[in-house]
Amino acid sequence: MNEALTEDRNDAGNLNPQTDFQIVPKIGLYFVAVVLVALVTAIATNSLWAIDFFHVVGGASWTILDLFLGFVLGPILGKLSIPARAEFTKRFMPKMLLIMPTVVLCTLAAGFQLARHQGRLLAHYHLHPWLIASYIVVAIMALVALGLLEPANVAVLFELKKPIPNGEVIGKLMKRFIYSAGVTGAMQIVTLVIMTKLATS
Repeated sequence: MNEALTEDRNDAGNLNPQTDFQIVPKIGLYFVAVVLVALVTAIATNSLWAIDFFHVVGGASWTILDLFLGFVLGPILGKLSIPARAEFTKRFMPKMLLIMPTVVLCTLAAGFQLARHQGRLLAHYHLHPWLIASYIVVAIMALVALGLLEPANVAVLFELKKPIPNGEVIGKLMKRFIYSAGVTGAMQIVTLVIMTKLATS
């Protein structure tokens, strides 16, 4: 354990990443704007196909990202040295900063509209308790994604922008990111159980 801490401290001392990266990729903002305009148009026109498309694509993307981050990428990052984590972070996290909020918003907005359109929000809907359970699970996942993952993401990127980044701070923030991703990954499995129940009953 002491050797690992010593290694992390040595890595932190050698941390000298380039700071000429964008925290928010400007070109990505155009893609996000197009997606959000299309989402608003789908809801405004009450197009069942378009709303279902956004819900399915958004939900699938969210699920895949959470499972990949939680069970594949998270354990790998946890075993990397701090400089390696920093190098990966400055290339990967700016994209996630745009992707995750967009995916979460599309999934939730389209899912609510779809449930409303199909009458599943009514109390007498026979699977209403399952629907409420899905709302609770998804709400928790959204809070974790936007309240823990994204702030940790932003904090790491700002730290990497400094002339002399603090490797220990980056290490702690990355651990928060990894653990949060693991939690959302586990909760996505629960969501899959609920969604398949709703889709087949």
